[in-house]
Parts: sequence; structure tokens; C-alpha cells
Amino acid sequence: MAQSRSTLGVLTVIIVLGGLAGGVWWRLRPEPQEDADTSELSEEAGEVVQSVTEQFNTELPQPVTGVAAVQDTLWISVTAKGRAEAFRETRLTARAAGIVASVPVRENRSVSTGQLMMQIDTTEYALEVSARFAALQKAEADYQVRVLGDDELEDPEVRAQRDRLARAITGLDEAEVAHRRAVLDLEKTSVRAPFGGRVANLMVVPGQFVREGDELLTVVDLDPIKVAVQVLGTEVVYLDEGRAAALNFTAFPDRTFTGRIETINPVIDPESNTARVTVHIDNPQGRIKPGMYAEADLEAQQFPDRILVPRTAILETSDRRTHLFVLEDGRAKWRYVTTGLENDLLVELIEGDEEWVAPGEVVLVDGHYYLPHDAAVELVESPTAAGGRPTR
Repeated sequence: MAQSRSTLGVLTVIIVLGGLAGGVWWRLRPEPQEDADTSELSEEAGEVVQSVTEQFNTELPQPVTGVAAVQDTLWISVTAKGRAEAFRETRLTARAAGIVASVPVRENRSVSTGQLMMQIDTTEYALEVSARFAALQKAEADYQVRVLGDDELEDPEVRAQRDRLARAITGLDEAEVAHRRAVLDLEKTSVRAPFGGRVANLMVVPGQFVREGDELLTVVDLDPIKVAVQVLGTEVVYLDEGRAAALNFTAFPDRTFTGRIETINPVIDPESNTARVTVHIDNPQGRIKPGMYAEADLEAQQFPDRILVPRTAILETSDRRTHLFVLEDGRAKWRYVTTGLENDLLVELIEGDEEWVAPGEVVLVDGHYYLPHDAAVELVESPTAAGGRPTR
């Protein structure tokens, strides 16, 4: 019994000493410090979590863009490359030899029909006209002497025969021809515009001697301007004259020019398997120059009374099924659709086993790519500017 009490006393002392040692350690232990990086990371992770929660929260309206489905004509266009050409173009050459007296035009200046473009010195030509006129007057005087009194002859055949003989003997006919030729040569010293347009490829200056046939300058008519488009033989059969055309020139990447199909060459080039289609475009300021290259979209086949939506409205699931979102009471409703014909901007919706979209219903075209079904949405002009997510 005494031994048990002794053992209990020892255990009590040990427990008391252990408690004292634990208290001392607790007071002397180092204070825990927060890791700055861990704190910062936690804040960033919280923002990400909040952002993700907002993006996929079906009750928080997401900014989207929508347009109404329409029932209209779907145009299937033909795309081909082309090059601009002048509507009319002519190279003017010298019709008379001589010294260039004046060139009252400059390149790229507008000229009107009949306007003087170049003048050759007229001194020698004017002298020739004067000499031929003097010879003509002498011949006419000799002729009058020869036929003097012939008007009293009663027989008209006799008068006509004497007239012919008098003209031949005096050389009146030759003098008249020579005078007209001299006048024509004088007129050839003036080079005038055959039609209104612009001056190009000016090749002469005052004081230069030119020979008959030398090239002087070019006149081009640039309004309208024509574009020669090479269309594949398999596609040209769908085109008709008068249909619309949209052209984008490499020189004007941010602008689309509109025109119409003027002519279609009925002959297919066997080497390139293409036919030339000529498009006319209004060009009042002359910005489009001959030689510029363009890509043309030509209206080809038309399919009236089709339900159409923008191509950006159509989405595709992992199993290749097409669908879109329709706006209903402020929510994006998922609908499976069957698509048909399409062009660069629009897609035809075909009524069938899938759900239908009626004309006038608003379909989402931007900001809808990551939306779940029945998500709350808000129509805006730009989802990105409104803080949303663009479609792609």
C-alpha cells in the first residue's frame, strides 16, 4: 500500500512538471507570419472566381448583340479577280510634221471634247494654203474667160461639154483639190481631244520636232471605269447583265465599290477556262485608276422567300448539330435548326424536323458563344465594350 502511494506521488510530480514545460514553450513560441505571395494569390484567385461566377451566372444579364430573322431573297454570288480598265482610251499621234509650238495640257488634267491638246507651228502650212488659194484664183479667172458667152448657147449638152473642157484646160479642178488639201494639212497641225477624259502618257514638249505618226499623248475616259473580271466557265452561266457587283480594290482595303455587270463575253478561253465579264463602276473623282486589281462579288443565283439569319448566329455542337439562340423575354433560348444555302453574310434556315425560327424573331449574333440555355441577356451594340465576351 505504501509502495502504491509512492508511485502515485511520482506520477503527479511528472505531470505537473510537464504542464509547466508546455506553458513555457507556448509563451516562447515564434509568432506565425502570413506569406505575402499567398495572400496576393488568394486575392487574384478570388477575382477569377468572381469573374467566372458572373460569366456563367444565368441570372446575371450578359451583354449580347441580336438582329431579326428576315424573309427575303438570298443571293449566291460569284467571286473572281479583275483589273480596272479605262472606259475609253485612245493614243493620239501627229498627223503633220513640224515643230511643237505649244502643249496647253498636263498629265491627269481633265479635257473636254474638241479641246486643243497640242499645236504644231503653222507657218509653212499657212503659206501653202495661201499659195494654193492664189493658184485657185488664177485657175478660176482663166476658166471664166474660157466660158465667157457660153450661157447664150441654147443646147445644154454643148454648154456642159464646153464647161468640162474649160475646167480641164485651166486646171480649175486640180487647183480646187490642192487648195482643200492645203487647208486640211493646216487643220492637222492642231491636235484635239476626241472625247472628254484625262490626259495620260504625255510625250512631247514645246520646241520638239515631231514626224507624222509620232505618238504624242493618251486620252482616257475614267467615268465610269470598267473592270474586266475573269470568271470560271462553270460559274459564268449563273450571271446576267445588269446584276449588281461589289468590288474591293487592293488600293482601297477599307472601302467597297458597287457597280453592275455590263457585258458577258460568250466565249470561254480554253487555256484559263474563264470568260471575261465587264463591270462598270461610277468613278467621278477618278480615284480608281486603270491597272488596279480588285476582287469582285457578282450577283449570280437568287432564291426568293427564304428565312435568313446572319452566319454569325449559327453555332455548332460537339456532335456537329447546328443551333442558335433566340431572344425570348430577356433570355437566350437554344434552338436546333437546319441550315440550307448560304452566302458570305447570310444563312438560309430550312423548315423541317428541327425547331423553327420565324421572321422577326431576334437571333443572337455576338456575345452568345459561351452562353448556356435560358441565360439572362441584354441587347447592346458591342458586347466587348459592355464588358461581355465576344463570340470569337
